[in-house]
Amino acid sequence: MRITLLLITSFLIQNYIYGQISSPGLGKTNTADWIAFGVRQELDTIEGKGWQSMTYAGLGRKSNPDNYNLFYKPAIFIVNQEFYHQFHNDWQYSLALSYRRQDEYFDTPPYEHETPRIKQEFRIYGRFSYIFKTPRIKFIPTFRQEFRKFCSPDFKNITENFQLRSRLRLQLTVYLDKNKTHRLIASSEQLFSVSKETTSNTWTNFNYRESRFSFYYSISPQALPLIFSLGYMNNLVGNKTTFDAHYLAFDIIVENPFNLRQRTKNKINENFE
Repeated sequence: MRITLLLITSFLIQNYIYGQISSPGLGKTNTADWIAFGVRQELDTIEGKGWQSMTYAGLGRKSNPDNYNLFYKPAIFIVNQEFYHQFHNDWQYSLALSYRRQDEYFDTPPYEHETPRIKQEFRIYGRFSYIFKTPRIKFIPTFRQEFRKFCSPDFKNITENFQLRSRLRLQLTVYLDKNKTHRLIASSEQLFSVSKETTSNTWTNFNYRESRFSFYYSISPQALPLIFSLGYMNNLVGNKTTFDAHYLAFDIIVENPFNLRQRTKNKINENFE
């Protein structure tokens, strides 16, 4: 019943967010923080269409499962590069590469680092989106498919060798003014995956793994080539046995530092995460 409700919710709101670099999941915790800095560059002069690049780096910290200090210990570092192509007024796809360096902790007290302390991840993914918009709202359902390769700090295999993960995401953006300077974004995302284990050389079952529900406020000042976003994410992890975590997130995106031509802010293509 819980899974059915989550899947229904996923078709109401989604996490494909304009002007926001969404937080990654950080495992067993009560609270966490996510801070990111990005650069978005359009790669041609066709307004609202064509190719664009999104590059960002982000840091996350989290609490122990027995406290609520969201800055308590390091959790993750990410560098991500994605290229988007809007080939039609209503359709867009993207391709991306990502590197992630995540601290690994035991789930039992005193919640110390595992051995090895760090898990490296190399990720390739693509997504396909449909864009529905009016002057006041934007609604975007998205399917994203990932290939994830995991290794130790010295690039040796760990228990989970690699993973195939599918993500179903929807987003609802509401513009609060005609210039689209202020906006509210509600989102939901459901994740399903199958993994290849190193020790047994077998595959796990393909199952639902987690959900992420977010609410953001984003501002894009007309006088500045910047987007500021502040938000909250609830991460509900597990199937029969679940836990949830609460994230506070903040990010800044620089728009078109290498302008191909001058444009008004509300003409810039908005369709990235």
